[in-house]
Formats: sequence, C-alpha cells, structure tokens
Amino acid sequence: MSFLDANASQSHPINTLVIGASRGIGLGFVEKLLSDSRINKVYATYRTPESASGLLALVDAYPNKLTCILVDIIDEKEIAECVGKIRADTDKLHFAINCAGLLHDENLQPEKSLRQINLDNLTHYFQINSIASVLLAKHLQPLFKHKENSVFASISAKVGSIGDNQLGGWYGYRASKAALNMLMRNVSIEYARTCPKTIVVTLHPGTTDTNLSRPFQKNVAPEKLFTVARTVNQLLTVIEKLKPSDTGHFFSWDGSKLPW
Repeated sequence: MSFLDANASQSHPINTLVIGASRGIGLGFVEKLLSDSRINKVYATYRTPESASGLLALVDAYPNKLTCILVDIIDEKEIAECVGKIRADTDKLHFAINCAGLLHDENLQPEKSLRQINLDNLTHYFQINSIASVLLAKHLQPLFKHKENSVFASISAKVGSIGDNQLGGWYGYRASKAALNMLMRNVSIEYARTCPKTIVVTLHPGTTDTNLSRPFQKNVAPEKLFTVARTVNQLLTVIEKLKPSDTGHFFSWDGSKLPW
C-alpha cells in the first residue's frame, strides 16, 4: 500500500505541494494530483504569471482543490511567506515535490570547459538547483511534523552523480545537483528525528521533453525521451513504493538507486 493509499484509507485529507509548477514536470504533477480523488488539496508555486498561464487556467476548473502561490524560490522571505499562506489553510502536508531547476536560459548555457566558468552563473545554478530545496525543507518542516505518512522529494539529475560522471563538463549544473543530493541527505537525517513519518528523497526523472532539455535532445534516442505525462507517472510509481528505509537516497525514474 502506498503512503497515499494508507492516508486515504484512514480518512486523512491528503495535502500536496508542487514547487516550480508553471510548466514541464511541475505542471504535469499538478495535473496528475488534481485528477487523483485521494488528494484533498494541491498547492502550486510559480515565479511569474507570464510563464504560468497553463497552471493558472486550472484554478477555474478546480477552485476548491488548487491554490496557486507566486514565489521566487531564491528569496527566503518569499519562501517563508508562501509557507505561511499554506499554514494558514492547513497544518499538514503529506507530499511536496520541488520541480524547479535551471540548466540554461537566455544568459546562461552549460559550460563545456573551464574557460566558460563564470562566478555569477555558478551562483545562480546553486541558488536554484541546491539552496532553494534546503530553504524549502527548513520552512516546510512544521507542516511535516505529524503522524501521517509523508514524502518530501526534489528533482535532481543523474549528471549530478559524482560516481557516474565519466564525461565532465556542465560544471555548474552537475555540481549544483550534487550539492542538492548532499543537502537532502542531511535533511533526511534531521527529518528522521523531527518528522519521522516523512521520507526525503531526490529523483532523476530521465530526459523529459521540456524546455529544460530541448536544446540537448538531438542525441537522445526516441525511446529514452519521455513525455511529461510518462515522467510524472514513472516518478509517482517510485514515490508511492517508497519505504521508510529509503529516506535520504537518490532514485532514478525506474526505481533503481543511483550512486552519489
């Protein structure tokens, strides 16, 4: 029985949070959770209204189930205010997943060599891919201090595995995802003491057809390029099979554990 089924069977209203829900995997999770009759509430964050039209359009269809919150996850004050809004509505979360991530934008591309290392870009990678998740863990902690089964997940990447790195390059992205894995490992140890019913994991989604991966898809075999819906279904399968002993680990989309 999954943690969602366990809570639903005990008549616990199941409350969920998706961070980085404007598009891509995050929006896919929101759509999937909204369609799940076991779920009571879906809280979803977005950074700008311009990038979140698809998400915001869902509010009309699910006015009592979906709450959208504007937040910049590199700003701790905004994270605290976001969590404060959730806590004003409920005292419990059962599932939270951070889907926000940065690989490239108009001013930033993954580095191919040391010549391309840039302090500002490195800092930006770490702010979004690493630090945001640990700040979320800090402020969400009170919402996981309950006696019902819960999961706090962060989207990582296989290229953040030090043990798996044979190609080099992508300094900022690789290092910031490796830092995310370490930070969440630390969180899992502290949560085991303070929120012992909460499993903390990082997840590799595979190469998914989103804006993040689109410039780098030409060498990806068609069978290894997943739709958003497939990625969400695969990750939810992994999440729903998690056991308490899995906390603090790094999982691939197929359920296998990845090396640090």
